[in-house]
Amino acid sequence: MAITIKDVAKRSGVSISTVSRVINNSKPVSSDIRQRVMAVIDETGYVPNTVARSLVTKKSQVIGVIVPDMSNIFIGELLNGIEEVGKMYGYDILLCNSYGGAEEELRYINLLQSKQVAGIIFVSWRIEDKHVQTIKNTGLPCVYISKNAKDFDVYSVGIDYYKAAYEMTNYLVSKGHKSIAFLRSRFEYTNEESDRFNAFKNALDEHGLKIDYDMVKAGHITSESGYNMMCEILDSGKRPDAVFATNDETAAGAINCILDRGLRVPEDISVAGFDDTRVATLIRPTVTTIRQPIYDIGAVSIRMIIKMIKKETIDAKVVDLPYELVERKSVK
Repeated sequence: MAITIKDVAKRSGVSISTVSRVINNSKPVSSDIRQRVMAVIDETGYVPNTVARSLVTKKSQVIGVIVPDMSNIFIGELLNGIEEVGKMYGYDILLCNSYGGAEEELRYINLLQSKQVAGIIFVSWRIEDKHVQTIKNTGLPCVYISKNAKDFDVYSVGIDYYKAAYEMTNYLVSKGHKSIAFLRSRFEYTNEESDRFNAFKNALDEHGLKIDYDMVKAGHITSESGYNMMCEILDSGKRPDAVFATNDETAAGAINCILDRGLRVPEDISVAGFDDTRVATLIRPTVTTIRQPIYDIGAVSIRMIIKMIKKETIDAKVVDLPYELVERKSVK
């Protein structure tokens, strides 16, 4: 049976309110009583109820984090940054995995409010008005991490996705590639709703190149999806000079399909990715990609939310961190 604050008070020979004052350091307590209570806590292994404690102190040291897919490599690295910096400032993380479902995300927002968290870091493949409004209604500070966070008047951390995709497209064209397939990771919305697709299209337009929409595919953020999208293109009789995938897992799947069809990368078809997760260096050939500072995005987001909680000055509402185009072996 779990030890309660009542048990600690009884063993210490003091009142429950005195134990509470010792735990929360809310009011002066004599040193001998404090030592006696702490000795019982150590002996019994009593763990204070964090929700009850936050009600007493009016402060919570827990930050809620909602993510769309805990198994995703990008999300894992993001969480490393969030958790490690949170610990530095004395905050714990309450993690919710929404599996990318909008209704599940809304449910978790309300759940985190009921858990008395101090703030929310909301990571989503795509933010909608109902997300922003629901979080606003909680009154909790929130930092958003999403490709389309800039479409809303919210605090957010990321990179300039349009500029990065534009740079990668120009890079592929500069290598002599004119017929470029585009594999993106979210089929739920249209091409025109994707910053990366718009950057891709505009860069090609500026070079007088036209998009072949038969070589524009949308799927999931998995290597299996990348494999299937690439095979669909090749099996239709199309053969692009290059492929631009909007994440490294999709790029890895595309490379495997090309090899399985008896073609070579990059000699026959070049492949570029996005993110620079560890997948980019595990597959052969290693993937030319856009390096996002994934850990730093997580670290900056939790530092921002802590500043909001403490009502400290925040230099910028929207933070774009630097990215880098990393050349490896998958593009000739």
